[in-house]
Amino acid sequence: MVFGTVISMIYNLTDTFFIAQTQNANLVAGITLCTPLFSMMIALGDMFGLGASSAISRLLGQKKYKMAGRVNSFSFYGALALGIIVMICLFVFRKEGLSLLGVTPNTYQYANIFYEIMAAASVLIIISLVPINTLRTEGLATQSMIGTASGTVLKIFLDPLFIFGFHLGAAGAALATVVGYLVTDTILIGYTVRRARYLHVHINQTKIPFKEVQDVLMIGLPASVTNFMTMLGTALMNNFLIIYGATKVAGFGIAIKVETIVIMVLVGFCFGSQALIGYNYGARNKERLTKIIQFDLLVNVVFAFIIALGLMVISPALCGLFMKDQSVVHAASYMLRWFLITTPFIGASMVFTTMFQAVNQPFDAFVMSVSRQGVVFAVVIFIMAAVMGYQGVIVSQPIADVITALIGVVLYRREFGPKGKVVANW
Repeated sequence: MVFGTVISMIYNLTDTFFIAQTQNANLVAGITLCTPLFSMMIALGDMFGLGASSAISRLLGQKKYKMAGRVNSFSFYGALALGIIVMICLFVFRKEGLSLLGVTPNTYQYANIFYEIMAAASVLIIISLVPINTLRTEGLATQSMIGTASGTVLKIFLDPLFIFGFHLGAAGAALATVVGYLVTDTILIGYTVRRARYLHVHINQTKIPFKEVQDVLMIGLPASVTNFMTMLGTALMNNFLIIYGATKVAGFGIAIKVETIVIMVLVGFCFGSQALIGYNYGARNKERLTKIIQFDLLVNVVFAFIIALGLMVISPALCGLFMKDQSVVHAASYMLRWFLITTPFIGASMVFTTMFQAVNQPFDAFVMSVSRQGVVFAVVIFIMAAVMGYQGVIVSQPIADVITALIGVVLYRREFGPKGKVVANW
């Protein structure tokens, strides 16, 4: 799982690198402003993908194999229907969408073409999240990684070809993503049909009891909220930064892509452990469940600290690889160092969030999901921007990271403490 996310991380970096090689700050800013659009699609896909993964892992732990397969089919076709609805809505409300993303007259031509192509690809992106997550519940993590990595590696090769070879600019970056997801979906669906023992995508087996629908959505909705908050948090940051010019937004685009070096690996460890947590929760193995959670916390926090420290040292040189404009490089490296300071807290927050999803605690999962880049971040950025201006905008995310991790600790102690609710539910 970690290897698959590292491949995705490499693509995020190379994608930003090739776009930045145009040396056009407005183009980089235009695509950065549309980044929340992609986060929204991932969020909607996670509603069925992570929700199904959590429900299926518990069903397998309870040896309810047939129902696990039906839940997978329900989730797959649910995601397909949702993807079609989203695609239509994005085209119908295109002008309103671009306005909400903070697009300016200088960035409009780049943002608009990127928006339109990504809107057309929304179905491919949303349905991919179901097999990516559910294949792991059967122990097919390698197959999930192969499907994800194949499409991602293809995107890495197509980016420079489309952007520079065919001179497509922003459209080239979007088209590379579309082709990559088409390949990923084909491979993942193929693995589900041919390699999975219990999972399937039979359209005539999508009917499941209301309790199972509730299980999927009660975990899937809070899970999707996490990425919705990422979308809103990024859009909010973009809107605060655009006041200070396109170079600040371009710098932010580079900084958050470099930060994914840490984030994507943390995500890999969390999602890799999620199936184990759900399975042992379903099997009522408290001792093993507790050890897995503790190990997950240890790995995420320690790894985040070590790699963040290294990236902080080389951040100016690393950001300088993307663009020659020193004002953009300075803005990117300055933001990056602030963002990296609190990555151990991000690691802990991710563990708590995925853990609550896996053990069927939707309220706790929801609280964690709406905090870091949602409610907590929104409150902090408005206060800090008013008090400290540009510097306040930059430090708002690190402050939100610390507050969210502390919320996670409180919720964890309530669920897994001596009088915790998790065991009581058994």
